[in-house]
Amino acid sequence: MSAGRLVVCPTPIGNLEDVTLRVLRALREADVVACEDTRRTKVLLDRYEIATPRVRCDEHAERRATPALVARMLAGETVALVSDAGTPLVSDPGAALVRAAIDAGIAVEALPGPSAALVALVVSGLASDSWRFVGFLPRRGGELEAVLRDPGALVAFDSPRRVAGTLAVLAGLDPERPAALCRELTKLHEEIVRGSAAELAERFAGTEPRGEVALVIGAAQAPAGDARTGPDAASVEAVRRLVASGARPREAARVVAGLTGTAANALYRAALDEGDS
Repeated sequence: MSAGRLVVCPTPIGNLEDVTLRVLRALREADVVACEDTRRTKVLLDRYEIATPRVRCDEHAERRATPALVARMLAGETVALVSDAGTPLVSDPGAALVRAAIDAGIAVEALPGPSAALVALVVSGLASDSWRFVGFLPRRGGELEAVLRDPGALVAFDSPRRVAGTLAVLAGLDPERPAALCRELTKLHEEIVRGSAAELAERFAGTEPRGEVALVIGAAQAPAGDARTGPDAASVEAVRRLVASGARPREAARVVAGLTGTAANALYRAALDEGDS
């Protein structure tokens, strides 16, 4: 590997005090900071008196900026990669630069830090041992409905302009589905609204909440009687066959649940129990 390296640095999602000491040190020691928005990053750097030069590396400029940044790292320099908020590459730019660095044999180091998806999941009260992050929800109705039909727990980002419509679609599919709308996380006006899909759809109908929005959707409740009878044998066998073909057990259960309407967690447990017997 070259002497240079790429350091992926998560930055605060709102409160500037949430930056880690390791990230601050990496930003100080880097030769250049690759930013989604140089102006947004300047606010953080100025707060901690960091004078490292910045270059733009957003979704439009990343492919143009990547060759020069890779050349600098091959020459021995350190590049710190940041997005406007949270962890780069998680619904943010950076994938092209990371891939190019790896392909060039450059060391890539990812530091732990803030993530709006994880904060929303925890504060929603809907955290589970199995959940899926879907990034920004699709705009088209058919694609959106397909995502929301997933019976497992979901974490998503949504636009304040579209979230009322998203909740209306969710309520139409399953009015009792538990959900939480998390707005302006870690900021002064943080707001967490929890309830059923129908309750949230009514609360935000015709309104446009301000700020960044993360939506957490709890796992769909099994129909009455499922707790007694459990999933049918054919569904469990389908999960076992997917696992035998190399699929991960939870992912296999989620796929079969989406096709049959059976609770994913019940399928997962039944498949494991049968495999252990």
